[in-house]
Amino acid sequence: MARGELGEGGGEKVAAEREAAAPAEDPRLQGIFSSIRVIPHFPKHGIMFNDVTTLMLRPQVFKDTVDILAERYGGMAISAVAGIEARGLIFGSSVALALGAKFVPLRKPNKLPGKVISEVYTLEYGHDCLEMHVDAVQAGERILIIDDFIATGGTISAAIRLLDRVGANVIECACVVGLPKYKGHFKLNGKPIYILVECRN
Repeated sequence: MARGELGEGGGEKVAAEREAAAPAEDPRLQGIFSSIRVIPHFPKHGIMFNDVTTLMLRPQVFKDTVDILAERYGGMAISAVAGIEARGLIFGSSVALALGAKFVPLRKPNKLPGKVISEVYTLEYGHDCLEMHVDAVQAGERILIIDDFIATGGTISAAIRLLDRVGANVIECACVVGLPKYKGHFKLNGKPIYILVECRN
């Protein structure tokens, strides 16, 4: 897939123009929203877990999810998609294929066989760590980060820091589901956040 060159901020400008021109609500989003299952008190009491695996059981809805993301980033010269373990690996690799970009897995400790760079972070129910192969991304590459869900933003922030350390240019971070505050023009660590649908309660 041919990619045009974009200047500094070019990708963000394209995204903003597309949002301005887009209809208020893509009809595919309702199918995505209604396909997500809510599991109370998982992984600990008080957390309403939004389970996207039920979305993947509906092939057309799964395709719509990937298509919407691919449409958004198709003209932004994305070099690589970085998918966060676990479900971000599934959505991220699918979007990477659609964009003709390489896929970079960001995994939990001791899952990658080669030399890695690590970033520890705090999330809503404990601590964790993301790792990436040191040779997976080159300085200056335009990166899209993808995960399934964003709540506190701790995991996404760790992914941004990890990629910043190798000199990558994170263009945007996309999630299938997120808290309402992330809907709109929210930034995390200076990087735009984009979510498809708000979380279910």
